[in-house]
Amino acid sequence: MFQTGKAFSSFSVNDIEQARDFYQNTLMIRVKHIPMGEQGLLELHFDDGGRVMIYPKPNHTPATFTVLNFPVDDVEKAVDELAAKGVRFEHYDMPGIKTNEKGIARGGGGPEIAWFTDPAGNILSVVGAM
Repeated sequence: MFQTGKAFSSFSVNDIEQARDFYQNTLMIRVKHIPMGEQGLLELHFDDGGRVMIYPKPNHTPATFTVLNFPVDDVEKAVDELAAKGVRFEHYDMPGIKTNEKGIARGGGGPEIAWFTDPAGNILSVVGAM
């Protein structure tokens, strides 16, 4: 029978080892390597029990939308901490989304948010309380 209690999301990367290093050592997320196929899979584990699967894809194309959001209490502090680890934030200047010099968007009717990419080019964000 179809059940929704254990649902999870997934996305692809072009290099599973680069992804493991980034998610585990830069973002400090608990990462489980699952041996499967040539490279295996990664499973990200979050404090609230959520999880996300990352799988290798040789012809990977980065997502053009945000695939993973990290809620934080203080977006500016999170941006500063990640930038100190070498994370580069995206800059946007378009209708409805304009970021400041740090890459943080404020106003526009949405939450405070800053976008960055993983080594495979997938878009991630740190987002303030909604």
